[in-house]
Amino acid sequence: MLITPMKHLQRRQFLRDLGISAGALPFLTGLPSLTGAPAPQKRQRLVIMFSPNGTLPNEFWPDQEGANFSFKSILKPLEAFKDRMLILHGVANKVRGDGDSHMRGMSCLLTCDELLKGNIMGGGGNPAGWASNISIDQEIKNFLQSRAETKTRFGSLEFGVAVPERADPWTRMSYAGGNQPIAPIDDPHQVLKKVYGKMKDKESLVSILDDVRNDLKRVSSKLSARDKALLDQHMTLVRGLEQDLAEADKQGKLSHPVPQVDPSIELVNDNTPQISRIQIDLLVNSLSNDMARVATLQYMRSVGMAQMRWLGVEEGHHSLSHDPDDKKDSYEKLMKINTWFAGEFAYMAKRLSETPEPSGDGSMLDNTLLVWTNELGKGNSHTLDNIPYVMVGGGFGFKMGRSLKFDKAAHNRLWMSVAQAMGHDLQTFGKKELCEGGALRLA
Repeated sequence: MLITPMKHLQRRQFLRDLGISAGALPFLTGLPSLTGAPAPQKRQRLVIMFSPNGTLPNEFWPDQEGANFSFKSILKPLEAFKDRMLILHGVANKVRGDGDSHMRGMSCLLTCDELLKGNIMGGGGNPAGWASNISIDQEIKNFLQSRAETKTRFGSLEFGVAVPERADPWTRMSYAGGNQPIAPIDDPHQVLKKVYGKMKDKESLVSILDDVRNDLKRVSSKLSARDKALLDQHMTLVRGLEQDLAEADKQGKLSHPVPQVDPSIELVNDNTPQISRIQIDLLVNSLSNDMARVATLQYMRSVGMAQMRWLGVEEGHHSLSHDPDDKKDSYEKLMKINTWFAGEFAYMAKRLSETPEPSGDGSMLDNTLLVWTNELGKGNSHTLDNIPYVMVGGGFGFKMGRSLKFDKAAHNRLWMSVAQAMGHDLQTFGKKELCEGGALRLA
């Protein structure tokens, strides 16, 4: 007999009656047969990706508005998703107050309000502290977690790639509230441990799955055909991730050397591309199993001096971003760096587009909004105008497949649009006076 939808407490009792261990629960909680509402159910998801130090406007923004736009060089990796994209030119971070542009660009990016007073001195302006407001990802998470039909195990997950071992307004974009920064997890082992439990023996690859295989086999026989296929797919992906991590460990690829004192060049691991793909796979896997419906993916940090040798770039990213546009060598290296970030964003979109929607028809990308952004509009001017915002996905009611131009619209209004599309009717967010005009019209 197939399992029919049941309430949360009934579901827990049912699994206990089957003798299912706690370790197996992460593999089962997202299956429609075991959710508390009839399947299919719509699952809106939000993923915000950050890359630092501004972009090259002439290589990024399309010349055309509307649907008939052409891709400039940096965004070319996203061409396959043209009809599912929104490119938003003219969105500005208008938050002022203490701190330099990088600090406000980073810690006000998702909080949309001024930094607190503090003693952290940047490259200009007055010293400042942490953000004074909750970030939009956590605001939406709290809203979803307050409702039984959208509550998930974690609510949100914060992923990082090559984020330095330091804590300051340049390294944090997510905040649980004022003065409450949330650190991203940039070690895939730690993510795997948080989500599934720790691999017992990396050398012999005693798998997480080995502990729960019999439990999952027992429950699998009682699932619908669709849920059984989803569980098999989920287990296969986790096993693959474990093997990738074990292989990377053998080759020393996941070491992340960071000196005690931050140097002019940060020792970003040369295999950051592999770590990036593992983190994206973990992110997609977590969303597919409904462990969270909000996620962030942070690459490096604001003012980051990452040395991206895998791209043939020996200089630090931040130093390159300060060079004038007519310095050809630096300009070409910045194009490589920003195009690589676009490629990682495209990979995440591709993974979601290839993953079936667990609770209905189509792919996960049909109900997921990906947002790629930055703390600056342009590195060598430190402008907070024309912050890059690229959206890919669906399920939010936005009219995709367009390049839009705004006239210095406050980014508060953009995040209000996203929240409202997820059912959270925010009329203001962050600094109230910057919300005039209401949510941006993207439908």
